[in-house]
Amino acid sequence: MDFRTEVRTWLRSHLPDVPDPRTWERELGQAGWIGIGWPGDDGETYGNRRATLGEQVIWAEEYARSKAPARMGHIGENLLAPTLITYGTEEQKRRHLPPVARGEALWCQGYSEPGAGSDLAGIRTTATPDGTGAYAVTGQKIWTSLAQDADFCFVLARTDPRSTRHHGLSFLLLDMDQPGRIEVRPIRQLTGTSEFNEVFFDGARATETVGGEGNGWRVAMGLLALERGVSTLAQQIGFAEELDRVVAAAVASGAAEDPVIRARLVRQWAELDTMRRHALRTLGTTGDPGAPSVAKLLWGGWHQRLGELAVQVAGEAGAAGPEPWTARRPYELTPAQHLFLFSRADTIYGGSDEIQRNIIAERVLGLPREPR
Repeated sequence: MDFRTEVRTWLRSHLPDVPDPRTWERELGQAGWIGIGWPGDDGETYGNRRATLGEQVIWAEEYARSKAPARMGHIGENLLAPTLITYGTEEQKRRHLPPVARGEALWCQGYSEPGAGSDLAGIRTTATPDGTGAYAVTGQKIWTSLAQDADFCFVLARTDPRSTRHHGLSFLLLDMDQPGRIEVRPIRQLTGTSEFNEVFFDGARATETVGGEGNGWRVAMGLLALERGVSTLAQQIGFAEELDRVVAAAVASGAAEDPVIRARLVRQWAELDTMRRHALRTLGTTGDPGAPSVAKLLWGGWHQRLGELAVQVAGEAGAAGPEPWTARRPYELTPAQHLFLFSRADTIYGGSDEIQRNIIAERVLGLPREPR
């Protein structure tokens, strides 16, 4: 049985009875599907099984195609783990990676703050040595996905109180189970859901640094580069399905007969194909500082334009709510409206387009820094 067939067979047999998200993570771990391809010493692996880069891509793509649920363990598997493999000590790898691979340890990311989102170098959260070899972390993080469920958090904090901008930062690891020291507040959105959280640290104890004290900026930037690896290809599977739905809607409504609409649909397809080729060309490369920024610029704007096209194809119905509207049936978004509204944030979160262009200009093209 080849690898793709093995993946499809396992997903087909397990998805009909998907348990709650946390149990699903453990089931994935027990079956060996978390942390595939994490390298180790002497033929070992920190994850569940050895896998080539191509097999990692196959797993990510087939998982997306199968309509499997969103992963609670995404941050630990796809962000923390590659970072520890690149910058962590052997002790840190052996301590933290196996629980992630078993689906037992969930992580969240403490980067953005009020006033320091895309401009990450402006963070104010502090970490002060507490005399025991650990740090007392004080400050606020925002837009923290999965913080309400996470067991651990990696936090970018300022360990040198005299430092400014990207100097004097450290990449810290801490336990989220610290009552009285950590408070998580879900952010209720206009949709009624709470995908993000505010996290308040009041002397929370962080016991480890990754990459050494003061090297947090280098580690944090390395993590962002790793973030847009294999998972980008899986993301594009979802984009392709969204595009297929927009095309089908255009054909059904007759909008595809409009040469302007038809040209835009073709352009969306061509740009998506270009994104995939770019992702494959840069997959596994960490030495190109511009590759992650180019990828973010490509898909953020593409997804927004697709949302705009989806509403345009829907015509007048794209601006209307369900009929009839009653108090018992509040306003609900159609798929086209959902795509349009939620994609507005794509050019902001994860580093705004302006920040990505600055990175490309300064670090790749060698242009002068933007005046501040």
